[in-house]
Amino acid sequence: MRYFSAVLLGCAVSVSALDALAQPRARIDVPVMVGGTGVLDGCASVGQIIGLDPRGDGFLSVRSGPGGKPYREIDRLYNGNQVFVCHDKGPWLAVVYGQSADGTCGVSTPWPVRQPYTGPCRSGWIHSRYVQIVAG
Repeated sequence: MRYFSAVLLGCAVSVSALDALAQPRARIDVPVMVGGTGVLDGCASVGQIIGLDPRGDGFLSVRSGPGGKPYREIDRLYNGNQVFVCHDKGPWLAVVYGQSADGTCGVSTPWPVRQPYTGPCRSGWIHSRYVQIVAG
C-alpha cells in the first residue's frame, strides 16, 4: 500500500509540474533588430560607454529588453567598451557588442532584410545616458 501511495503522489506531482510548463510564459526578451535598408550598415552607429562612476558600481547593465524591470540583466559593460547601436526605444539603445573574428560583429555592412541579431557577438539593451556616439 505504501508503494502505491508513493506512486500516486509522484504522478500527482508530475501532472502538477506539467500543468505549470503548459501555461504560457510572459515574454520579456525583446530582440535587437538589425538591417532593413539594404543601403545602410546593419547597425548605423558606434558608441562608447562613458560616465560610469568607478567608485560606484562601475558597470552598465545590459538588459534583455528596453527598460529596467521586468527585463533581466544579461551582461555588464564598462567605461571604454564600444558598442554598435542598432536602434532605440525611448532612452534605451539596442546594441551589439563584443569581439568577432573580423572585429565588426557582422553589422558593419548593409543588411537588406530587417531581422533579429543572432551573432556572432552579443546583443542587448542599454540606457543611452552612458553612451557617446563616436561614429555614424
